[in-house]
Amino acid sequence: MDEPSPSGAPMDWSDSSSGASSVVHPVHAPAPIRPRLPSRKSSGTMIVPRDSVDVGPIEMKVGPDDVRSMSPRRTSEDIEMLGKEARQELQRHAKALQDSLISLFNRIEAVKEEHDKLDNNNKFLQKYIGDLMTTSKITASSSKAKK
Repeated sequence: MDEPSPSGAPMDWSDSSSGASSVVHPVHAPAPIRPRLPSRKSSGTMIVPRDSVDVGPIEMKVGPDDVRSMSPRRTSEDIEMLGKEARQELQRHAKALQDSLISLFNRIEAVKEEHDKLDNNNKFLQKYIGDLMTTSKITASSSKAKK
């Protein structure tokens, strides 16, 4: 297994006759030793009976300047207020949509009535024009017959 030396010439790791100065032996650092952990006493059992009074959340009194009081967590009152505001906004939005739907319905009804009125007027005018044409044909044919 030949590897180049710093000078570029191949080096033989197994050749011991070339001298100690030309043979490169890998340097092994001693394995690091972990510091010992301080000994601690057992914290005891973590199991608590279900009926114990120690089970459940603990209410803590925190001052207004305490960092814990500035936490982004919301209290139940805040959550109720946010829910109430969201419901009110949703109700306002639903009411606005209902109002716009009612106005659209009323507009559609007005347009339908206008359409029906114009359609009836159109039919009347078509009948009137048809009657005039018939009358003019009759008068024209009778006047030709007299000639």
